[in-house]
Amino acid sequence: MAGGKQRVRVGGRELALTNLDKVLYPATGTTKADVLAYYAAVAPVLIPAAANRPATRKRWVHGVGTAEEPGQVFFQKNLDHSTPGWVPRAAITHKTSTIYYPLVNDPATLTWLAQIASLEIHVPQWRVDSHGNALPPDRIVLDLDPGEGAGLPECAEVARLARAILKDVGLDPVPVTSGSKGIHLYAALEGTQTSDQISDFAHELARALEADHPDLAVSDMKKSLRTGKVLVDWSQNNAAKTTIVPYSLRGRLTPTVAAPRTWRELSSASLRQLDYGEVMRRVESGKDPFAVVDEGSGHTGAAPHGAAGSGGSRSTGTRGAGTSAAGSPSEKSDGGAHRSGGHEDPRLDKYRSLRDQGETPEPFTAEKHRGARGAGEDRAGEDSAGGDRAEQQARAGNQDDKEIFVIQEHHASRLHFDFRLEHEGVLVSWALPKGVPETGSKNHLAVQTEDHPMDYADFEGTIPKGQYGAGDVSIWDKGTYELEKWVNGREVIATLTGREGGGLGGTKKFALIHTGQGQGEQSQWLIHLMDKAHGIRGKRSALPPAAQAGAAGAGEPHDEPHQDEPASTGGGGGVVEDPVPMLATAGTPADLHGSDWLFELKWDGIRALVVADGGKIRLLSRNGNDMSASYPELTDRSCWPPQDFIADGEIIAVGPTGRPDFGVLQGRMKLTKPGDVRRARAAIPVRLMLFDLLADDGRDLRRLPLAQRRERLAEFYRPSDCPVELSEALDERVDHILDSARELGLEGVMAKRTDSRYVSGQRSRSWIKLKIEQTQEVVVGGWRPGKGERGNTVGSLLLGIPDGETLRYVGRVGSGFSMRELTELRQTMDGLARKTSPFDDVPAADAADAHWVSPALVGEVTFGEWTGSGKLRHPVWRGWRLDKEPEDVVAESHR
Repeated sequence: MAGGKQRVRVGGRELALTNLDKVLYPATGTTKADVLAYYAAVAPVLIPAAANRPATRKRWVHGVGTAEEPGQVFFQKNLDHSTPGWVPRAAITHKTSTIYYPLVNDPATLTWLAQIASLEIHVPQWRVDSHGNALPPDRIVLDLDPGEGAGLPECAEVARLARAILKDVGLDPVPVTSGSKGIHLYAALEGTQTSDQISDFAHELARALEADHPDLAVSDMKKSLRTGKVLVDWSQNNAAKTTIVPYSLRGRLTPTVAAPRTWRELSSASLRQLDYGEVMRRVESGKDPFAVVDEGSGHTGAAPHGAAGSGGSRSTGTRGAGTSAAGSPSEKSDGGAHRSGGHEDPRLDKYRSLRDQGETPEPFTAEKHRGARGAGEDRAGEDSAGGDRAEQQARAGNQDDKEIFVIQEHHASRLHFDFRLEHEGVLVSWALPKGVPETGSKNHLAVQTEDHPMDYADFEGTIPKGQYGAGDVSIWDKGTYELEKWVNGREVIATLTGREGGGLGGTKKFALIHTGQGQGEQSQWLIHLMDKAHGIRGKRSALPPAAQAGAAGAGEPHDEPHQDEPASTGGGGGVVEDPVPMLATAGTPADLHGSDWLFELKWDGIRALVVADGGKIRLLSRNGNDMSASYPELTDRSCWPPQDFIADGEIIAVGPTGRPDFGVLQGRMKLTKPGDVRRARAAIPVRLMLFDLLADDGRDLRRLPLAQRRERLAEFYRPSDCPVELSEALDERVDHILDSARELGLEGVMAKRTDSRYVSGQRSRSWIKLKIEQTQEVVVGGWRPGKGERGNTVGSLLLGIPDGETLRYVGRVGSGFSMRELTELRQTMDGLARKTSPFDDVPAADAADAHWVSPALVGEVTFGEWTGSGKLRHPVWRGWRLDKEPEDVVAESHR
């Protein structure tokens, strides 16, 4: 991992690791590369301790600093919009908001956290299930914190006393030197009691220690009572509290670790906190004292009041030294997923309770699928022998072990389809009463059912009469899926690739969205085929008057044609259905690897799909609005070939400097009245830069690779006096093209894989935007009045970016407006007024005199950089994006 940047694949996910030589711990010279190597090495033991627990992160983006100048730390709960979609997450509803937490369930997520300098990972003592529900706590923790005048020896003494009490009730705890000053004690629980009950028990235990040993232990948090004593902090068992996860680094001056220890170690006179190098060596040797807690959590440990023994005798407290980095996390990714599908997995209790194993042929295990995965894991372990340790660990998850899906046709009392996705070792399942949706124009109901064992993915047969679900079951399609997003109990987005001849007919992308009706089993969802742009569209009545005029008569886009159907019916005179454009992803030249790329200049304008149907040409915006009235010079039928077609391009206006200027184009975007358009055409001429051809003369071209589509476009395009040009494909090194674009003052460069297909309505990494100037689309959610001569107008707009179900506040913009624009802006804002803030969090200084508005309008700003707290630094207004909806806005770049 030497150098500043490297791309790796971890668990089938590709990550860009940057600033590898940045020193995060100045006192020891420990770099980000060292941190990444550490977390890769301990992934097999850290993931079981953290999996399915909502993770709070403490980030030191610029390092921990020194004693004289400590580094800035960011305490982060909610995932921001730049989080990769494949990061597993849980939506937890608090009193005032819903927060999306990551779940550290796999090596790729752990690597991503290390990449963004999340040195510390904190989790609660409870987990979430696949339905998004919080489970009862499955472990208890005591935080032994020495007061002034006490130290680690005193903590070890209190730990031994606490252990004696815990063993009396059947719990044998594991000590963890915290990496800071004290010791944490963990013990596994059955998961049958509430957090309040466990917290009460821990409080009583702390009081008992204080009563029996008043000179050594204290249960009160007051600092004045803690001198020379050890605080027994029982409060970490509160459902709202978190504790640093075992094996996490600490953001101290040196890279110490929350390290699980043996009781023999705790009795040593030389007991001290361990650093990351020592912990790496322990893990490599196979030592994991915390394994007994991982394996005991949720199904074997005793409740605090119980008489049964804990799981201590069931584990040696070590892992085999030969265990591969890839094997352990996948076996343990749910805090015990090696049980998944077997009779001990509590997630399958409902499944088992509904079925008589002696009467139904349905499977009750995951033996077949676990065996198949195990073989792959062994191979991954063998491949990592030798070489750089960090690179070995990154490669260990590199095998192509995509998760599976199965859709089964179920002729029960009523015909329905069962939609099942592998997730955390079980098949999370939904019943589809009306089957799998065939187009994106109509959503189908999906009722979540009980989790099924993994071997159910192969089940076909007859469930006997009298048994639950009696009837014939057959596999409609089966294959693998790529996960884009999974929020337990809320939302799932995945691209399924079925088998040849299967019911899906290839690869299809689906979204499952919870409707808010019901929780867990029998909760109601909608399943949506993402063949076109999706999401809830903003109401046009919320637009300012000028924008309403621009959208007049626009309506919603029609269904997009299927990928394997012609784009028009008949030879050339059929009706062309309205498509939606393919979207690009922001990136850097380092993202261009492994393929051939085609480069074009990035035009600073608005996207336009040209749809030719018989004698009519229409221009459609990215969100499906008909823009034809605004640009009549581009809809002249004589400018185009006679056949039906669909082409993709960008409408631009050239500014005074001779280059495309988005600000100048604003003067044409709002106009639809013929007289206004006629006058503006003379002052603001526009051109259309063509760069793709989706359909030609009745044939859908989207499945062709880009290289072939460009050849067809070159044959299709006819140079003329019309304001239509072909966007040139540049055959040079990308750094040279970027230099030229910078010199010309252009927005940037588009890089497109030559083998990429045109995927309508989807944001793809096959198309990458390389921007020279940072721009960001934003949603306006409020405004602040101006000062002085701007007292009666808008002083600044308050901006946000959608983040799940919330609008994340990213700052305010007050520059880049003319006085005329400010006057119009006040009228627009008054028309959108609302009483409450649409943002999830706004600093008090910005909210003090703010006026809130409905978040219906999208604009664009330029800015210098992202601040450490996720705000735009020095934003400047560029203009409205009337071609986009609020749900289209994503964080283009972050740090």
